[in-house]
Amino acid sequence: MDFSDLGKMKEMMGQARQMQEQMERKLAETTVEATSGGGVVSVKMNGKKEVLRLKIDPTAIGSSAGDLELLEDLIIAAVNEAGRRADDAMKANVAGMMGGLNLPGLT
Repeated sequence: MDFSDLGKMKEMMGQARQMQEQMERKLAETTVEATSGGGVVSVKMNGKKEVLRLKIDPTAIGSSAGDLELLEDLIIAAVNEAGRRADDAMKANVAGMMGGLNLPGLT
């Protein structure tokens, strides 16, 4: 076993760890926002898919069971769209960090 190869491997592992830490920071700092129902429900989410804010227009609250079901559907739609946008932001960050490398499964 060549110790110079071992040193190169350790260096590569260190670089990979740094890239992972940088990605974690970028994900935490990245925010996306999505709305549903023409802006009745708004969700703000970070790149880690943690919901940071949920905003509901007061006009969305009605008095019937149908109004409540509609509101629930709008919340689900906004959260799902924010999740998709967080995924897109993550993919863009990974692509930028990889400097154009086309690695399967990462982009």
